[in-house]
Amino acid sequence: MRKSIIFFLVAAGFYLMWTGAVFNARAAGEDEDFIKEEMKWREERDRQMQSPTGWLTIAGLYWLDEGENTFGTDRTNKLVLPSGSALAFCGKFVLGEGKVKVAVAEGAGIKIEDEEIGEKILTGDDQGKPDVLELNDLRMWVIKRGERYAIRMRDFNAPAFKKFNGLNFFPPNEKFKIKGNFVPYNEDKIIEVTTVVGTKAEMASPGYVTFAVDGKECRLEAFKADEKNTKLFIIFKDKTNGEETYEKGRFMVSDVLENGEVDLNFNRAYNPPCNYTSYATCPVPPPEANWLKVRIEAGEKKYPAGLH
Repeated sequence: MRKSIIFFLVAAGFYLMWTGAVFNARAAGEDEDFIKEEMKWREERDRQMQSPTGWLTIAGLYWLDEGENTFGTDRTNKLVLPSGSALAFCGKFVLGEGKVKVAVAEGAGIKIEDEEIGEKILTGDDQGKPDVLELNDLRMWVIKRGERYAIRMRDFNAPAFKKFNGLNFFPPNEKFKIKGNFVPYNEDKIIEVTTVVGTKAEMASPGYVTFAVDGKECRLEAFKADEKNTKLFIIFKDKTNGEETYEKGRFMVSDVLENGEVDLNFNRAYNPPCNYTSYATCPVPPPEANWLKVRIEAGEKKYPAGLH
């Protein structure tokens, strides 16, 4: 019931923002179609955040030690699950030789794709689609970051999910819908980036993008978003970070146009998952390349602290 009320309030808030944005666009002589498209994108972004498979239900990240890692709600376990979510002892994850095996305790009722399991070597996210353990309202799977393995947990009763009441954005602004120039490398450049949890990740860059903001020349390393490089994944910081926007930076996916230009629509810059959950492993923008010395007053603002 409470979730339905929140959904109604978020939807009502979006309707008011939509009509207000269109009214302001008319008053300022801005492109009304542009405003409508941006508000439509924001509505979809907000809908994604309300999904039970979104980042707001990510409620645990447990790094595994070599050997046995017990899990359950009792605090003597290595992996302590939320109180009341499962049995005191549910089993153990065993890490060895680059593999993670789960051994389920009797009566724990853990399933994979609705079938109860007892003991199984788990496929992690580094091997494609991971095996997802189903335990009441919890979901758990293996992730690998660098040389470390962890169990990521989703909780459909996570407070951040229950408390969600909408995202906050700068007003849509055509000034920040910029055409940039894509400069490809002869071959993909591998860039090592740091994550928010201190691990390292190697990301492939097919080239960089140049553009101007208020007459200032800017450059961003772009990362692969698809194999044909029709889209680019961009992580960046700017002078709004730590004030209006999330201090670690923001993400954006941009289209590469047929003429080699890039549609840099900063109105669709969005927060990385680590702004919504403490259990994400987001890459942070490399300081030597992707820290802009301008203010990008567009896109998603910082999500309020204390809601995750």
